[in-house]
Amino acid sequence: MNSQVAKSQESKKVFLPPGGFHFGDHSTVIKTLLGSCVAITLWHPLLMVGGMCHYMLPKRRGLDKNGYESDGRYADAAMALFMRELARTGSHPWEYEVKMFGGGNQFPGHTGCDLLRVSDHNIDAGRDLLARYGFSIKAEHLGGVGHRSVTFDVSNGKTWIKFDGLTGR
Repeated sequence: MNSQVAKSQESKKVFLPPGGFHFGDHSTVIKTLLGSCVAITLWHPLLMVGGMCHYMLPKRRGLDKNGYESDGRYADAAMALFMRELARTGSHPWEYEVKMFGGGNQFPGHTGCDLLRVSDHNIDAGRDLLARYGFSIKAEHLGGVGHRSVTFDVSNGKTWIKFDGLTGR
């Protein structure tokens, strides 16, 4: 049996719904489907750990019912979850390869309403938070009109994107 087949049989496959967050080891493959939401992937090439968040909105309005920032629906809370994992692994933001995806405009004919520009706000929030915490974005596929399917393999840090839409920013 070759190693490619063995690895695929041992992989832990995770599907992230909107608001989902997962951080795992080299045996993890994470998938999600994005519209106006944004996914961020972090991968540590030496520790072979990494994760993905799938946030829906830029900022939460307070802490969750337990008083903790654990709601992955919001960019700022998802970043807090990432920072908790970095602390747990003893790693630092500059050690990670970071990629950002999504933020597709789902209402292309309605440019006047700020509420319908949530995709732009999500992109801006992700970029701002990553910079604030000391991460550097290695790659991104953002904006445009349409949705994306994203697959992230923690064993090698590779991502695959299927984009059904018009080119983004």
